[in-house]
Amino acid sequence: MNELVVTRLFDAPVALVYRAFVDADQLAQWFGPVGYSVPRDSVEVDARPGGAYRFTMVSDADPAESSPISATFTEVEENRLLVGVEKVTGLPGTEGEVTLTMRVEFHDEGGKTRLVIRQGPFTPELAEMTRQGWESSFTKLDRALAAA
Repeated sequence: MNELVVTRLFDAPVALVYRAFVDADQLAQWFGPVGYSVPRDSVEVDARPGGAYRFTMVSDADPAESSPISATFTEVEENRLLVGVEKVTGLPGTEGEVTLTMRVEFHDEGGKTRLVIRQGPFTPELAEMTRQGWESSFTKLDRALAAA
């Protein structure tokens, strides 16, 4: 089992990128790879230690295909860090609910933001699919940040 590490530089200040992760309206706009949506009414975010987030990723082509995701935050430092334990159902190649750890770091790079995500454990195949999912999601996040 592997930990996935994804790093991405966004052309936006840390505060904007952080808000995209903790503001329910914004999360619903960009989360999920291209071809998937997150209905706004499925999103709840309470970004504090002991708080949680919940949402459902739904296939645009087949709305019956969905992945509910919920997490409990263990560490939250505004504009700097989100750490939590996720429970995900519907991951390809898995049965039932899967428990993952997630660490999202926000680093100021002179007005831009270097995002570092650590997530897992994954099988090598699921790690690669998850990496592709994040990268696809980030194309939607780039558009949302540009419009902010």
